[in-house]
Amino acid sequence: MKNFFVKSHGLGNDYIILNQSEIDFDLTEKAIQRICDVHYGIGSDGILLKVPSLKANFGVRILNPDGSEAEKSGNGLRIFAKYLHDYKIAKPPVFTIETAGGLVQAEVTEEINGKAQSVKVDMGNAIFNSPEIPVNCQNPECIDETLHLEYKDYKVSCVSVGNPHCVILTDKLDEKEVKTFGPQIETNPMFPNRINVQFAKVLSPTEVEVMIWERGAGWTLASGSSSCAVASVLVKKGLAQPNLTVKMPGGNLKIEIDRSWYIRMTGAVREIANGTLSNELLEDIQ
Repeated sequence: MKNFFVKSHGLGNDYIILNQSEIDFDLTEKAIQRICDVHYGIGSDGILLKVPSLKANFGVRILNPDGSEAEKSGNGLRIFAKYLHDYKIAKPPVFTIETAGGLVQAEVTEEINGKAQSVKVDMGNAIFNSPEIPVNCQNPECIDETLHLEYKDYKVSCVSVGNPHCVILTDKLDEKEVKTFGPQIETNPMFPNRINVQFAKVLSPTEVEVMIWERGAGWTLASGSSSCAVASVLVKKGLAQPNLTVKMPGGNLKIEIDRSWYIRMTGAVREIANGTLSNELLEDIQ
């Protein structure tokens, strides 16, 4: 079906899925922005574009609502895996997906009436080497380094889980603070490729509460890669066990980290709607 789309969410982090072989328009930066706009388009935190892959069973491009491209998205990958499973594109329960941030393996861990309810994704290894994240830091690893902003300083710890993350530990989570300083941190010169920002409050060795400012998307209810990043930093600092629950405004994710820093993430996914992009929307895009 031409210009068919599916919209789904993982813990309130919503994506639109399109198949590159089924759309008859150029998915330009302007088109991405319009489709993701909540007033003039469908509205979403991004687009997952199914593309061919020579390395995995399937390929996906992860497009942010500002038109930029993300290397990896944990919620996006679970949503994409649900789409592949529910629409009988993939052979369950395990298959591989190629992203700009590397290959991942997805497994449907729970289904009802043939529809995936929970998906586990192998997110690859946490990388703490500063140049690989990348982050402009004098030390080989950017752990508890001071980030100077105009009106405030933060202690930050940085990690890549296929995309770059900056974790800030706090005793109190404040949505206003995240929305005020998140965009300043995202675009700080310390981070050459911009960065995803997480404010995290440790509740126990097995639980952490997180608020997120996502690179290219802004305030978001949940993020899979952000959850992996926070968990990795907490384990690195000895503040959490390698099997923990990350709590976000949109819901919870289970994160497992082995001794080689390999990360597995499990969480719920739900479809919201499906349909076709209207001719009038496509006229506006073009």
